[in-house]
Amino acid sequence: MRTIKYPVREEWEGLCARPEIKREDLEKVVGKIIEEVKNEGDEAILKYSRMFDSIELADLKVTAKEIEKAASMVDKELKESIALAKSNIEKFHSSGITDEGATETVPGVVCWRENVAIQKVGLYIPGGSAPLFSTVLMLAVPATIAGCGEIILCTPPMKDGSVNPIVLYAASISGITRIFKVGGAQAIAAMALGTATIPKVFKIFGPGNQYVTKAKEMVRLMGTEIDMPAGPSEVLVIADKDADPAFVAADLLSQAEHGADSQVVLVTDSPMFAEKVGVETEIQLGNLPRRDIASKALANSLFIVLKSLDDCMEFSNYYAPEHLIISTSDPRYLAKKVVNAGSVFLGKYSCESAGDYASGTNHTLPTNRHAMVSGGVAIESFMKKITFQELTPEGIKNIGPAVEKMAEAEGLRAHKNAVTIRLASLEKE
Repeated sequence: MRTIKYPVREEWEGLCARPEIKREDLEKVVGKIIEEVKNEGDEAILKYSRMFDSIELADLKVTAKEIEKAASMVDKELKESIALAKSNIEKFHSSGITDEGATETVPGVVCWRENVAIQKVGLYIPGGSAPLFSTVLMLAVPATIAGCGEIILCTPPMKDGSVNPIVLYAASISGITRIFKVGGAQAIAAMALGTATIPKVFKIFGPGNQYVTKAKEMVRLMGTEIDMPAGPSEVLVIADKDADPAFVAADLLSQAEHGADSQVVLVTDSPMFAEKVGVETEIQLGNLPRRDIASKALANSLFIVLKSLDDCMEFSNYYAPEHLIISTSDPRYLAKKVVNAGSVFLGKYSCESAGDYASGTNHTLPTNRHAMVSGGVAIESFMKKITFQELTPEGIKNIGPAVEKMAEAEGLRAHKNAVTIRLASLEKE
């Protein structure tokens, strides 16, 4: 961890840089994978399973028997915890469904919008050393509530060729039964392009490493929509001298253990508090099973001391963190100033872990400063709003002359004529 004291604003841009693989290398590797999946389909996926995972798969599909067996392998208390999380996610996301009333813009012209579910969506669940079964809930539950017609899930298999049983269990209770054993950029390519086994979808959701994120960005240019470029995880904590150093250290480490490319940032107005957090972080780090991973993330992380909490908030908005924790004596004061963040946690007891698992909010969030322009996954992410309008004879009379004039000014005579013939027909009645 580096401690930077009172950096001038000209230095902020550099402090906001995330660790990343050289872009040209990343695009070259991912581009090759996408091209091979496009040309060779399942064979390319099986090849990359051998290459990256050292697994020889006979079938990419997860069978009903595997899903059924998975349920018996999950202990009762964990099932109860998953059920609580699922219930809260359902409650929170269901509240986001709103019906818009019709608007009569002028007499006889009525316009409205209706929510329509995206018919085919693909969910990506990272695997590796920490299979994110919680992400299954975060994506599958709102997709199901939205009413998506076809929902598939891709996730990397374990070394024995099976899928983590908790991932399968979480998928099954969320209504997802079409699951495929494929991870990485090749999974994104398969869902975007379609293969003999894996169906093509219209929109892809889910976090992943930089290869997965780059694949999502590249298939988007090919016509498949994505939720967001959700890359390596990150958290920024704003804390004052009254915060609890142990709490803040725990929050920083909870992100650092995600992966070596995760980034954690503490921003405070108290140099002494930063020192206390540094000491506490080292103490807690020594007790973590994933301390080697967390240590690598901490090497790229920052403690930043600024002159005031307002400056801390200004820096946070400039950084645009995926997760923002405000642990100050008056967190709601700073909360009013938040303009760039994926998800915000207020007060000393609002740990980011709560949002990751069971509070009900979604943990699939924008990273790498994308929080400047987008929010996290929500129920509307799985829907599109289709506009409708209906004009009566009175309505076409009221706006028709304006439409004719505007169309003529743009040189679009057919547009004008579509109105003119209707107005003429009304004059004959």
